[in-house]
Order: sequence, then C-alpha cells, then structure tokens
Amino acid sequence: MENFFTCYTDSSAVFPSFPIVQHNCLGCWDVFRSLFHSFTMLPHPPLLVAIQDPPSRHSVLPTFPGLMSLAPPPPGRPRVAIYVSCTLNQHLSCSIVFHDSSEMLSVDVFPPEGLFGSPHRCFRVTSVYLLHRNPPPYRSILPGWIFSFLSYPHLVLGDFNLHHPLADPGRSLSEREFIISTRYIDAAFDIPYHLLNTPGVYARFPFDTISRPSVLDLAFANTALSPLVSSWDTPLPSTGSDRVPSVITLKPPVIMLPPPTPHWALFDLEAVGKALDTFTTLPCPARPTPNSLSRWFDISSTRLTSLLTSHTPSKRPCPRSKPWWSPRLSSLRREYHRFARISRLDPSPLNWSNVKSSRRIYFKAIASAKRTQWSDFLLSATPRSLWTAKRFAFGRPLQRFPDLPGASDPAEVAETLLDHFFPSKPPPPMLLRLMQYEDYTPLTSEEISRALSKSSNTSAPGPDHIPYSVWKSVHRIKPSLLPSLLDPLLAHGFHPPSLKKALGIVLDKVGKPSYDLPSSFRVLVLLRTLCKILERVVASRLSAQATICSLIHPLQCGSLPGRSTADAALVLQHNVESFHHLRYKVSTLFLDVKGAFSITWCLPRSSLSSAERGSARTLSSGSALSSGIAPAA
Repeated sequence: MENFFTCYTDSSAVFPSFPIVQHNCLGCWDVFRSLFHSFTMLPHPPLLVAIQDPPSRHSVLPTFPGLMSLAPPPPGRPRVAIYVSCTLNQHLSCSIVFHDSSEMLSVDVFPPEGLFGSPHRCFRVTSVYLLHRNPPPYRSILPGWIFSFLSYPHLVLGDFNLHHPLADPGRSLSEREFIISTRYIDAAFDIPYHLLNTPGVYARFPFDTISRPSVLDLAFANTALSPLVSSWDTPLPSTGSDRVPSVITLKPPVIMLPPPTPHWALFDLEAVGKALDTFTTLPCPARPTPNSLSRWFDISSTRLTSLLTSHTPSKRPCPRSKPWWSPRLSSLRREYHRFARISRLDPSPLNWSNVKSSRRIYFKAIASAKRTQWSDFLLSATPRSLWTAKRFAFGRPLQRFPDLPGASDPAEVAETLLDHFFPSKPPPPMLLRLMQYEDYTPLTSEEISRALSKSSNTSAPGPDHIPYSVWKSVHRIKPSLLPSLLDPLLAHGFHPPSLKKALGIVLDKVGKPSYDLPSSFRVLVLLRTLCKILERVVASRLSAQATICSLIHPLQCGSLPGRSTADAALVLQHNVESFHHLRYKVSTLFLDVKGAFSITWCLPRSSLSSAERGSARTLSSGSALSSGIAPAA
C-alpha cells in the first residue's frame, strides 16, 4: 500500500550526495537523541534515517527539527521507522510504502530528472528489522518479502540479526547460524543484490566484555543502485547503544574519461617537416642479437613518435559532448536555472510562471537543434556514412559485458578471453645472433608507398594512436625515413616484441542464446600502424614470389591484387553454365573452415630464397600477440 505525502517536483541537482543513516535505537530515547545530535559531525546532513526499534510513547514516534517521521500504521508499537529530511521533502516527491509485516517499511523517492542523471525516476529505501520467532531457527520476515526484482534502484538496510562470513569473516559460525543466514544472503544474490558492508568492519559491540564484536546491521543494493553507491562506513561515535550507526552515501557515478590522445586533425605538418629535415635514425648494430635489435627499434621508433606527438595538440573526448549544442542553448539553460533558483527562494506564482516559461523555451530549443542537426546530417550523408545514420536512427544495441564462470573482476575476464582467443604457444628457439641474409633485397620507398596507398586514413590505430594519414605525411616529407626504420627488421628476419602489442576490443555476437562463454564474443585486434605497414610489405613480397613460382591456385581470388569476390562468382557462374550446356546436373558445396585466419599457410621452403623465408618468419611471428582486452566503448 502506498501513500503520497508530498507532491513537489524540482531538480535533484540540489543534492551533491545522498547520505542515508541506519541505526538500532534499542527503544531508548537517549540513544535516539544522541544519534540525531551526532549528525553535525557528517559533511552533509542525512536525507533519510532508517531506525530499527525506535522509542515511542503510545505508538507515537519522537520528533526532531528538520525531519519528518514515518512508521507502519497501528496497532502495536512501531518496530521500524524512517525519518525524511524536510529539505528532501521540499524538492522531491516521496511516497511511503507499507508491507504485510510491521517490521518492514519502504519509502519511494521520485527524482523527476532521474537519480543523479540516471534514467531511473524512482528510488526505494527499505528498512528491515528481523526478529526471532518460534521455533527459534525462523525469523519474522521471509527472504522473498525483502528481496524482490525491481527495475529501479533499491536499497535494503537494517538489523537482520544474522551472522554471515561475508560480513564477518573472522567469526566462527555454528551450522544453524550459517544455514539461517545463507537463506537470506543467497536470496539477495540470486536477484542480484550486492552486500555493501565492508568485510570485518564491526557494527555491534556488546556491553559485556566476554562477547566479541560482530556484524548484525547489513545493507544491500540492487544492480540498478550499485553504481551510485559511493561508500558504506561507520564514522559516527557511539550513541549509547550496542550498535554504531551506519552511513551509506550515494553519489553520481565517477565517469572514467579516456586519457588524452593526440588530435591528429590539428597535426602541424609545417613544423614536423622542419624537424624531420634534421632527424636521422640511429645506426643499426652490425651483428645484432634479438635483444639489441629490439632495443634499437624501440629507441628509434620512440624518438620518431615523440617528435610527431610533440607537434600535435592533445584532445580528451567528453562523453557529454553533443554536436547540436550551441551558445544560444547555453544562454537559455542559464536563464532557466536562474529562474529556478529564484523560485526556490521565493515560491510565488509569478516566479513559478517564469520557471515554466523558461523551461518550455529551453526544451523547445533543444528539440529544434536536434532536428536541424539530424536534417543537415542526412542532407550531407554519403554512402560511407549510411551505417552511421542507421545507428543514430535505431540507437546503439545493448552492450553485453562478458559474464564468464570463474571470472569475478575485469582482470580475470580479460585473462579468460586472452586464453581462449590467443592460447599460449611454446616460444620459438632463441637465437644468440641474428645474421643478415645475403640475397636480401633492400626495402625501398616505393614499397612503403604502395603499402600506404592501400591503407585507409580512417582505420583505427593501435596502442600508439598514430593513424595512417600521419605516416603518409611523414613518408611524403622524407621518403627515406620509414625504410631506414623497417629495413633492418626484414634484413635479419626479426619481429620486435613492441610490434606484437595490440589493443583488443571485445564485441558480442548477436543472437547468441547465452553470453557466459568466450565463443559468444569476438575480439577486434588493433595493431600499431607501423606493424601493419611492415606486414603489407612482407605480404606483397610473398604474394609476388608465390605467383612467379606458380604456388597459388589459378582460381584463388581472395587476398590477391586484381581479384575479388566478383571474380569468384563469375567463375562459379561460368562452370555451372558450362555443365548445364552439356546437360549435367550441377550441385555446389560451400565450406566454411573454422579458424582459417588463425592458421599460417607456409610456402614450400624450396621455392623461397633465404631472405624470403626470413620475411615469412617475420610475418608469422607477428601473430603471437600480447593483447590488452577492453570492452567495446
């Protein structure tokens, strides 16, 4: 049963945080007064106070300035109570919710703009007081009454009179205590609710010196509320009760902004050109070892990338940036909030009329700006931006985070995905010395130009965040720079470990019945663009040699220059029509080889020179990636 006791609506932005206090007063008036006077020690006064076993006289609760008391209806002495701050009552709509048990009480809060900007416009706090019932193993409230599935944020807190190792890991529990508490904890976790108590932080200190401290006051938050829980703590002093007050603080979720990255659109090409005129790579070691050659490449590539980034301003993408925003909207927003502040100080009809008028103008301007932006985008749309328009029209699909068995945190999830997609392989034999191949053909700037011409400027870069457009500009300014950096790697058939590091973007596969298996996801591997340029050069050399030696099937159409899927379709059509002309019945069998891209198809060694075999080894060694897995943004 619900009962509305206020009906104001205003912005919830006036509350930078939402403190909630929970305490068992043991029915003592002195404990009650001590508790409420201790609120001056908090940074912000509590907006809700959940009391178990409150003091009362003739079923009437005590009062306190600035707070309004709520309790279950008579008969009987109230066993639970919730005190609502008058400040909260003035700005938000609230509703009291009664339950079938007199030891349970809820309050619903309705922020009109969502709780701390979230899409949830309702927030429930439930105070619970579990009492012993006969026979002794049972409690006064069943688990299913306390924990239920709610789509909006729900906080359950109170005196549960339960001992459980999750809240008190140092306590030795009897079998009966463990069975009783597990019923409630499992019921909470199945929905799921999350236990907010810090393990080992005691909330009950018995009056006698024989009994040890324990934890009986528990707090649970469902999945919708968990991101908003900032802390659970016991910062208040003793109130004279054997319990200490618990304070749960709700705050807006902390948005982890991505680190600053170079803004390559503002790349200072003129300054970089002057710096590249005097830039030279360090001389390569004469008879290098794998470690010395790897160290030489890392130092040389770092010097070059540092020079490029030093002439490029940084940017930090903001998740709230909107292309349709304008200075006029900023002015209308300031005007609306100014009238809203005046109305809160002086709630006269004239001020409230100004608030409604400014809000209507502000929201209409936002809708008009969105329509104009969308119309302009569609008018200037190109075939490349077709899928972007579809994504804007239908919205982004629900992102599914991998819920893998045995992986309880992001680090374990990343490790499980790495083991599945990139299983560890035995390391290749370590060479003590790298020898340059005698018949090796030096890398030319024309090969680099052909590799860059096939690279898209919009292709996502890897860990170095340098796109192909920057390397094209560098190669155009100084054509000898990239060959001098990559040529020693090909000459010695060596792939440095720094080029094997990659970023892994995890995407879910649509339509899977379950997302608790790694096979329900796929990983996009983003390598460094320097590594991709080197691989294109090696692949081009191997493709040319394989064509000369007739090692490629004449009907092979994929991954060859001048051939595509259209050629494969024409060959299939020609063969079918040829057999139909001879009055044969034709059947076509299509095969999908699972994991074909993970297999390195080696050419016969007898058909390759020593330098080409080294190039093939360089290309195949690049598949042993050390990927950093991250969910798709």
